[in-house]
Amino acid sequence: MRQRKNGSSIKHPNLSDAEAKPQKKSPYSSKDVFLTCLGFRMLNALLIQTYFNPDEHWQALEVAHRIAFGYGHLTWEWEEGIRSYLHPIMFALFYKLLALLRLDTPCVMIKAPRLLQSIFSAVGDLYLYKLSFALFGDGVAKWALFSQLANWFMFFCFNRTFSNSLETTLTLVGLYYWPSVRSSLNKAPSGSRKRGLALAALACAIRPTSAVTWVYVGLLELYTTHDRLRFIFVELIPIGSVVLGITCFLDRLMYDSWVLVPLNFLKFNFLSSGGDYYGTHKWHWYFTQGFTVMVFTFLPFCVAGIIKSKYWKLSGLILWVLGLYSVLGHKEFRFVLPVLPISLIFAGYSLAALEERGSRNGEKKRSSCICNKWRSRKQLAIFFLLASNIPMALYMSLIHQRGTEDAMNYLSKEAAKGKVKSIVFLMPCHATPYYSTLHNNLPMRFLDCAPSKGMPAESDRFMMDPVSFAVDFAKNWSRPSHIVLFDSEERHLKDFLVSHSFREVRRFFHAHFKVDRDLQASVVVYAMTDT
Repeated sequence: MRQRKNGSSIKHPNLSDAEAKPQKKSPYSSKDVFLTCLGFRMLNALLIQTYFNPDEHWQALEVAHRIAFGYGHLTWEWEEGIRSYLHPIMFALFYKLLALLRLDTPCVMIKAPRLLQSIFSAVGDLYLYKLSFALFGDGVAKWALFSQLANWFMFFCFNRTFSNSLETTLTLVGLYYWPSVRSSLNKAPSGSRKRGLALAALACAIRPTSAVTWVYVGLLELYTTHDRLRFIFVELIPIGSVVLGITCFLDRLMYDSWVLVPLNFLKFNFLSSGGDYYGTHKWHWYFTQGFTVMVFTFLPFCVAGIIKSKYWKLSGLILWVLGLYSVLGHKEFRFVLPVLPISLIFAGYSLAALEERGSRNGEKKRSSCICNKWRSRKQLAIFFLLASNIPMALYMSLIHQRGTEDAMNYLSKEAAKGKVKSIVFLMPCHATPYYSTLHNNLPMRFLDCAPSKGMPAESDRFMMDPVSFAVDFAKNWSRPSHIVLFDSEERHLKDFLVSHSFREVRRFFHAHFKVDRDLQASVVVYAMTDT
């Protein structure tokens, strides 16, 4: 490698040169990076006001609310024992703290969980920076962090209370500590593999499908390490057993019986394809639609970074995860969230290469127009990425599908004033938040959609014929004080609602375009005329 006269290495965007240069200390302290990311993520959390996927509420906050306050709905997954309490218990402890401080007001209960998640997200951002720095140096690390913060899907999804969000943070932290992920000259700190193993086991305990990621990393470790027996028998088995034991003990306390969640999860999702009940996609969906939409306009920079860096360990992990998840029929964007930041590291590599090339042209004292050409390319790339991702992030976080959250926020405040006695949701199941947002122990009823053989679920029967279903449903109900429904079904049910003495009290915008069903442009709240 060429050296400067003072002995320091000249920077190159090529991985072979980057590996050969000595590891330098980051110009930014971990504390400064974390606080910057935390401030950004907390603002990010406050700006998320839309509904994305039911699991954000129904598999995390709803369960936590039941643990903390004694009421909340448990979906069929909890009856079948395919969910671990490890993830919702964190939010339950947070709810308990809010209640102890008498801060469990409607507004706080709505905003606080995502603010808590923003702390975990900021930790993930910090370790993405640290991992990028360990692999490629500061030039790539700062641009990888820029890519992470600027990407529309990370802004839209990372701060939501999905188990996938915490899984993503644990993946980033864990990868930083695994020696097999590093290059031969940038070794991980001594003893870090044990920490990496503990984090991998925790990620699998929270979300068993995280094993897809860690099997790849573990096999890589087996291939590269010289102490395979120690890795398997002294580290892998004991650490995995301890985490599994703690998780099983927690689930034993919560389920009141011994439940092996990873086994039940495997049997339902992989052996019986139970997830297919909620819809399937073609095998290539992640490659042609799902993941490409998540990466969005960073895609060409990711591809360029993979090719330029030739760091096949990480790019192989992306392909491995997308490939294995493609085998499953049921696919969702959030399932592959953990490898999105890894892709954005490569986007950062590509952006750093643009910056390096411009600075090297300057160092070689070529004509200023060449240096300006590369500088303008970098500026154009940044403008292109921000101009495409910021509007998308804000639209999806502030506007698209916000009606269901607005309706529940409204009902929460009305219930706190004593104006709501009971609620029925005549809409597809799990379309709104539930007790975790209402935070009031009132009778509520939604249409069930648990998997069933031979007979359509309540939710499906309602969507097929709203009027007939509503007429039969009303024969056995205790008439609610409020009914919530989409405008697409309201058109069919107006006569039914009027005949049962209901009037419209609020209408909330929901969406400009349809997603899975007919356009659900607004969410309408009806109340009894004497309410």
